Amino acid sequence: MGSQEDSSLQSIRYHRGSLHLLDQRKLPLDTIYLEIRDAVEGWEAIREMVVRGAPAIAIAAALSLAVEVSKLEGFSGTPKDAASFLEKKLEYLVSSRPTAVNLSDAATKLTEIVTNHAATATDANQVFQAYIDAAEIMLKDDVADNKAIGSYGSSVIQTQKKDCKKISVLTHCNTGRLVISGYGTALGVIRALHADGVLERAYCTETRPFNQGSRLTAYELVHEKIPATLIADSAAAALMKTGRVHAVIVGADRVAANGDTANKIGTYSLALSAKHHGVLFYVAAPLTSVDLSLSSGDEIVIEERSAKELLNTRGGLGEQIAASGISVWNPAFDVTPANLISGIITEKGVITKTGNEEFDIKGFVHKTMSNN
Repeated sequence: MGSQEDSSLQSIRYHRGSLHLLDQRKLPLDTIYLEIRDAVEGWEAIREMVVRGAPAIAIAAALSLAVEVSKLEGFSGTPKDAASFLEKKLEYLVSSRPTAVNLSDAATKLTEIVTNHAATATDANQVFQAYIDAAEIMLKDDVADNKAIGSYGSSVIQTQKKDCKKISVLTHCNTGRLVISGYGTALGVIRALHADGVLERAYCTETRPFNQGSRLTAYELVHEKIPATLIADSAAAALMKTGRVHAVIVGADRVAANGDTANKIGTYSLALSAKHHGVLFYVAAPLTSVDLSLSSGDEIVIEERSAKELLNTRGGLGEQIAASGISVWNPAFDVTPANLISGIITEKGVITKTGNEEFDIKGFVHKTMSNN
């Protein structure tokens, strides 16, 4: 176990003892894979946005530690020592991107697994093996979950727009194969609509300042031969006014218990425009993106990125274009209030609003858990 189906758009290439991450900073002009040998290199790859997107970050972090422990030699501690070693490494990995709840959720689940194994294991290597197995299962489940998101999303949008022979969708940032280990969340829904023969056109924003839309989403759409058009972030409202957008679909880095959703900066603006123009606005994300410990989006910690991303071209990697001495505010995410969201598409179905126009996400989660 521990390998992926072959794909030219794999963001994560893994087999036991080996992990390579596609350096998404170099796309679309260069396709370069970086070898990740341990948790430190995994942390750096996540922080520097070699790999990005909440689900892929979680998988990459888990697998970077799996590679490290697969080659660990001379560990002389007890099973409990092994569990403590892994827990500290996971805590370190979580610090790389604090807004992405999938990462902390994965760390919590993996910590629980190794703690339980440590209670009965007779050797530290048994705990390490249990960790590797669990990380590899996460990789496998990630693909299946996101194919389900695509199917549910295509179905609900076709139902909502049943009077339209063809449907055009606008998306923001990058939520496809490059941020999931093989399929996609919001872009997976677009892929499913295209496969169902109902997609007229996908519009993608450039997604400044790091340009994930122009560099990555456009790259994926062209590769998949999906009819697509790139627009400036500031053109979205004007496009909606023309009536050419039937639905907006975005991903999520964290969803609060009330449905407030943190996603790439600019999502909130799109939601406001969609509301004004009567356009459906859906969030597509696995249930691991839901954080029931947060009552609302006011409690979501928003990461701020380097000023260079605005001061320099190519998301901070190129030449300076802004005046020296200007101050910069560069939040990586914003929070879209639940009242602007039509529904939340998950691998277990679509979370819709109740009679009082509120999401019962806790009830949905508990129902799906009881059905398992």
